[in-house]
Amino acid sequence: MLEAVQGLLGAVGGSPENHAPAYTDLMKTKISPCLWFDHQAEDAARFYTGIFKDSKITAISRYPEVGQEIHGKPPGSVLTVAFELNGQSFTALNGGPVFKFNEAVSFQIECETQEEVDYYWERLSEGGAPQAQQCGWLADKFGLSWQVVPKVLPEMLTDPDTAKSHRAFQAMLQMKKLGSARLPDNGLRVTLDGEPAVCRNIWQKEISAAD
Repeated sequence: MLEAVQGLLGAVGGSPENHAPAYTDLMKTKISPCLWFDHQAEDAARFYTGIFKDSKITAISRYPEVGQEIHGKPPGSVLTVAFELNGQSFTALNGGPVFKFNEAVSFQIECETQEEVDYYWERLSEGGAPQAQQCGWLADKFGLSWQVVPKVLPEMLTDPDTAKSHRAFQAMLQMKKLGSARLPDNGLRVTLDGEPAVCRNIWQKEISAAD
């Protein structure tokens, strides 16, 4: 099945809609992720492009009549959806129920503000599994994993003061959605706004110990 679909992508290309450009012209970035879905490629592409700014669907290709004895898809059903999120090109592929997403691969979203963290977290987690939410990670309703990360977090985790970096790391492990704020003690820190009280209590103890 995998070889058959790859052959269709490379040789046939399906039936592009709306006089779309050639498939190879749609890959605006050198590396372009291809996301394997059962049959939800178009729904997923519309979901993602409705969340990220500067995003669009650039082409839809459909299964042709040839190769049906291998791929088993009705002629005219969606094969691939090419789309862009913030200028990054993606392809969503309807390949059947052969492969599933898991946390081994995720997409990181760097957020400048807490409002941005909240926005992406709320939109992407809608319909996803709550048990997959931990340490800034979430799984969306299609099972694809995302990391919604405050821009300050890598700075905090790589602080040359190991006591500070360890406190930040320990606090992160207690969280689901991450947060950021400026505190007067040592600049940028992670907070637990919106998190369970037990996490907030842990973080407050760490801040008190650092003072």
